[in-house]
Amino acid sequence: MIQSKVRRKRGVLLTSTGLQRLQAAISVVEMAQNNGERFTLDELSDRVKVSSKTLSRLWSLSGVDRKTLQLCFSAFNLELRKEDYSIVSELDADDATETFSQDVDEQEIDLLQAKDNSYLCKNLDKYQDIWSYPDGPVPLNSPLYIERPLIENLAYQEVTQPGCVIRIRAPKGMGKSSLVLRLLNFAQRQEYHTVKLDCQQIDALNLHDINQFLRCFCWQIATELGIDPNLDAYWDEEIGSKLSCSFYLRNHLLEQIKNPVVLVLEQVDCLFEHPQLAQEFFPLLRSWYEEARRDTNWQKLKLVVVYSTESYVSLDINRSPFNIGLPLRLPEFTQQQVQELAQRHGLNWNFGKEATQLMSLVGGHPALIRIALYYLCCQRITLDELITEALSNGGVYRHHLWQNWIVLQEKPTLMQAYTQLVTTEQSIFLAPIEAYKLHSLGLILYEGERLIPRCELYRAYFQKQLSILH
Repeated sequence: MIQSKVRRKRGVLLTSTGLQRLQAAISVVEMAQNNGERFTLDELSDRVKVSSKTLSRLWSLSGVDRKTLQLCFSAFNLELRKEDYSIVSELDADDATETFSQDVDEQEIDLLQAKDNSYLCKNLDKYQDIWSYPDGPVPLNSPLYIERPLIENLAYQEVTQPGCVIRIRAPKGMGKSSLVLRLLNFAQRQEYHTVKLDCQQIDALNLHDINQFLRCFCWQIATELGIDPNLDAYWDEEIGSKLSCSFYLRNHLLEQIKNPVVLVLEQVDCLFEHPQLAQEFFPLLRSWYEEARRDTNWQKLKLVVVYSTESYVSLDINRSPFNIGLPLRLPEFTQQQVQELAQRHGLNWNFGKEATQLMSLVGGHPALIRIALYYLCCQRITLDELITEALSNGGVYRHHLWQNWIVLQEKPTLMQAYTQLVTTEQSIFLAPIEAYKLHSLGLILYEGERLIPRCELYRAYFQKQLSILH
C-alpha cells in the first residue's frame, strides 16, 4: 500500500448535473462577454484562479477538492449544490487541486484510478449502479457519460430560444437518448415543462388514420402536462384534424400554461414507414415552427425531434421539418474519448494502444465500446481474448449481433443489400430506402460516396453468418 501524507481532505467528483449547470453558466458568460466564442482553458484558469491542469481534471470528471469546485462555481455566479458533486476519495491538502491520492484500502477504491480489475469484481455490489450492463441511456448521475461539450452546449443554448426546433439524428446506439435525458434535465432546471413521446409506442391502428393519430398525440401531451384533455371541445370535423390539432395546442394547452414546454418526439423515423401519415404530420410540425415567429403562444412550444436516419418520405422542401432549426449529429467516439471512458472504468489505458486495438474492432461506436469496457472490468477476460472471441463467434457482442441478424432475416431486401455490402471490397450502389434503413440500424457508414460496414466486427460476423446460410 502506498503511504499517504499526514494532512488530508475529502476529494470530490463533479457529477453530470454539476457539469451541465457549470457549462451552461459558462456559456451565458461567453455569449455576454466573449461574443459567443468559447473561453480557452487558460482564459478559464485566469477567471477561476485555478491552474489549467486542475481545470483539465475537472472537465474529465477526475477528482478535485471541494474548495476548487466552489471557486469554479462562484466565478460564474453559481451556488455549489449537493447534487453537483459526489465524494469519491481523499486528497492531500498540500496538493489537493493537482493530484488524486493513490491510497487503496479494504473500505474504499478510487473508481478513476483503479488498476486491479479483480478488486472491482469483488466490490461490484458497492458500485452496481455504475457497473450494471450498459443497455439503454446512460443515467444522469453516472460518471460513465462521455460529454460532447460542443453538442451539449449548443443544445442547451438553443432550447432557451422561443419556438425553437432541435433535430438530433444518429444511428442506433450512438447516444441520442442519453443526450435527451440531459437536455430535459437542463430544461427542467429552467422551470420549463417537459413532455417526451416515443413514436414507437403509438398503436398501429392510430398510424393508419391521421385523425386518430393527432387525437392520440394531443391526448398524450395534455396528460403529461396534467391538463384535462377535453379533446371534443376543440375537435371540429368541418375544419379537419390538422387545424383542430393546431387550435387545440395553441388555444387549450399553450394558452393556459405560463412556462414553455419542451416536447421531445423520439423515434420519429418509425413514421417514415407510413408515408401518408408522414406527409400530413411532418409539415404540421413545420407550420408550428413558422407560426412561432409571430405568435407568443406558439413560442412556448420547443420541439426536439429525435431520429436515426434521414427521411426517405417524399416531402416538399418548403414543408419539411427536417431542414429547420438546429441540427445535431452525434459522431462516433474519438480515441481520446475511448481512453477517457476506459479510465472512468478504472482501466489504465493512458498510452492509447488498447484503445486503438478495441477501435480496430468496433470503431468509435459508443454502445459497442461500453459493452467491451463492461466485460473487461466486470468479467475475467482480457482485451486480446475479447477481440479474438468477437471475431470468431461474436463473443461479448453475440446478443447485440444476433438482434441485428434477426432484423435482417425478417427483411429480405435489407438482407440482400447487406449481403452485397459485406461480401465485396468494391464500392456498390444501394437503393436509397435500403441504405437509409441500414444506416438507421447502425450497420453501415458513409465514407464519402461509398457505403461500407460500420466496423470490422460487423463485416466478420455477418460474412460468417451468410456463409453458413449458403
